[in-house]
Amino acid sequence: MPRVSEVEDDGGDPTLAATFSKEREIFGDLLNPTKVLAHCPPILRAAKLLGQSIEQSGQLPKSLPPLIYLRVASINGCPF
Repeated sequence: MPRVSEVEDDGGDPTLAATFSKEREIFGDLLNPTKVLAHCPPILRAAKLLGQSIEQSGQLPKSLPPLIYLRVASINGCPF
């Protein structure tokens, strides 16, 4: 059982609505970090922008971030 409740309904918040819609389109559902960070939409937005900035920086080959995400999920015992 999670210690922090997970938010799965946007409650009419435009930031959450946009983020939730995009994630559901890409992944079929919401990722767990999104559900937890959704308690504070400005922090969720900032975290998403940070991730985008890292991916778009050109410092890593485009094929590497998905492999990193998969490896970290595997190390942590989380399905991805």
